[in-house]
Amino acid sequence: MQPFALKEWATVIAAMLAGDQVVMLRKGGIGEKRFDVPHREFLLLPTHVHQRPELLAPEVAERWPDLLAVTEEPSQVDIGAWCEIADVHEVREQAELDALAPFHLLGPDYAASRLRWRPAHPLLVIVPRVHRITPPLPLHVSPEMRGCRSWVEVDLTMPDADPVLHDARFAEVRAEVAAALTGARPESPHGAPALG
Repeated sequence: MQPFALKEWATVIAAMLAGDQVVMLRKGGIGEKRFDVPHREFLLLPTHVHQRPELLAPEVAERWPDLLAVTEEPSQVDIGAWCEIADVHEVREQAELDALAPFHLLGPDYAASRLRWRPAHPLLVIVPRVHRITPPLPLHVSPEMRGCRSWVEVDLTMPDADPVLHDARFAEVRAEVAAALTGARPESPHGAPALG
């Protein structure tokens, strides 16, 4: 089966590979009506357009300045990670988003703007099991892969790779994210894990 890749900022992928970011906050590209998670496993395709230091936690600019220095999409990228979905949560309230702050490196203002954009739709919080691809796979970025879209088909084979977090730590992370959201939700939660 042809693998799919989810486009994500290069800095976010670097943080996920370092184990510093364990959730992804998504609502989809400008050209998409809404963001869905149709694939249980997918590669991560690094992108550079739109990522800026002020949209990220300060430590991102300090740790990965070379990734932030790239402002145009290269014609070739290295695919260094693939994910398998563990959970997808729906978030609709600022308190829920605030509870997720320890689990990602997006700046608080930018994260809040993602929550507010298209308010009829929830913000999806993906908890992926991230695997490191060694060595990374080179990928030519075709014109069809460019633009504000989330998912792209790629001409690659899904490789064997080692998980970034070992089994016990990843189980802890899943439980911590779920507990943080449960503690921040009102008595009648809007959403529960959509996948698990």
